[in-house]
Formats: sequence, C-alpha cells, structure tokens
Amino acid sequence: MEESTMKNSRPIFLMQLSFTILVCAFLLIPIGMSILASFTENYFIGIKSGFTLRWVQQVWELYSGTFWLSLLIAVSCLFCTILLGVPTAWGLLKSRSKWSSWIEECLMLPVAIPGMATALGLLLLYGGFKELRSSWVFILIGHVLFTLPFMIRSILSVMRSSQLLTLEEAAASLGATPFQRFINIIIPNCITGILAGAFTVITLSIGEFNITWMLHTPLTKTLPVGLADSYASMRLEVGSAYTTLFLIMIVPLLLIMHFIRNLISPQYETKK
Repeated sequence: MEESTMKNSRPIFLMQLSFTILVCAFLLIPIGMSILASFTENYFIGIKSGFTLRWVQQVWELYSGTFWLSLLIAVSCLFCTILLGVPTAWGLLKSRSKWSSWIEECLMLPVAIPGMATALGLLLLYGGFKELRSSWVFILIGHVLFTLPFMIRSILSVMRSSQLLTLEEAAASLGATPFQRFINIIIPNCITGILAGAFTVITLSIGEFNITWMLHTPLTKTLPVGLADSYASMRLEVGSAYTTLFLIMIVPLLLIMHFIRNLISPQYETKK
C-alpha cells in the first residue's frame, strides 16, 4: 500500500520540482545575463569579446554617491517608521473608537495611490521650500509615507496576537508608569513585528523609484534613479554593471537583516 502511494506521488513531486525550477530560471536567468554583460567587453559580440572590469569601475566613478545616499535614506526611513509606527500601532490597538478601523485603512492609502501622485502632492505642499526641495530629506519624507503602513501593519498584527492589552494592564496594576510599560512591555513583545517590518521597509526604500524620480534633483539621485539613468543614457554594459553593484550592496544587506531576524525572533518567542 505504501509502495503504491509512493509511486503515485512521485510524478506529482517531479511536476512540482520541474515547475519550481522553471520559475527560478525565469527569475534568475535575466539577472545572470545582466551580471554577465557587466563583465563583458562587448555584450553584442558576446563572451568571445573578452572580460573586463572597466564598466564596473566606470559606474563606481560616476554613481558611487547614489549607493551611499540610498543606504542613508533607507536607514533613516527605517528609524522614522519605527519611531512613528510603534506608538501608532499601540494607539490603534488601545483605541475603542469605531474610527480606529477607518484610520487603519486610511493608512494604506499611500500604498494604493500611485507613487507619482504622492510625490506630486508633496511637491505642491512643500516644493516651495527651497532648502527642503534640494535636500535628500524631501525624498525621505516620500519614502516614510510609502513604507510606514507596512511597518504599522506588521507591528499591529503581532500586538493583536500577543495579548498586549492584558500584559499592559497587569503592569499598570503593579505600579508601572506609562513609559515603563511602553519600554518594558510593549516594545519587547512586538519586536518580531518590528523586525519583519524593518525587512520590508529597507527593501522598499532602497528599490523605490516612482516617488524618488519625481522628488530627486541632480544632486540627490538614488540607486533606482541612477540605474534608470545609466540604462537610458549609456551603453548596455554600463547599465548592467550598475545592476551588479546594486546586487552587491542589497543582497548582503538583506541577508544580514534576515539573519538578525531569525536570531532574535526565537529568543523573544521563547520568553513569551
């Protein structure tokens, strides 16, 4: 009986494996081709034209500033979303008002509205402030508007599943001040939501193009804007080299964040 079951399940397993391999190939082969082009002397001639590092060097000389600026904006965006997201999620959880669910839904509007429309609204409101308009902080504001809902939703879902209201009331009955309850009860118990939201915020901020393209100036180009510029105005090999440097920066960063999340999350789950 078991042998017949295994024989029947084998074709299904092979079909699932084949489908998975096809999907991975569909996603990874274009990236691999782009990486290969970045080290090829002439992409249209192919590998026989020889390999070179000059395209990568050229991109670094022209666009290295976009890498550091994108990293600065992403880290600043993460800090702002945590600073705003935790109190907002806690306030929505504690609120007894019928409007809290509407407020929660409205928080998703920046995600539903096209990025260019959000950027246009920011330009209409704050574009007249020259110092702000020419600063990377203007892009940061757009990124915070776009990513904050993801942080709030992530934290709020964890708060709702960990009975925080009961824990907070118990701490209050023992004489803990609101600040003590927030630091010692709220934050430790929603750390998994913060880490999950942080992963999303960093990813979205570094890769965000629409809002950034509308808000940037020639002196505040970020990675996606520089990538579009390199593909539009230079050789294909230069654009591919930019993609390679983009991956060299973003992939290790995401792996480190994933490692930190997996390292910290079980510790807090055990304490619970």
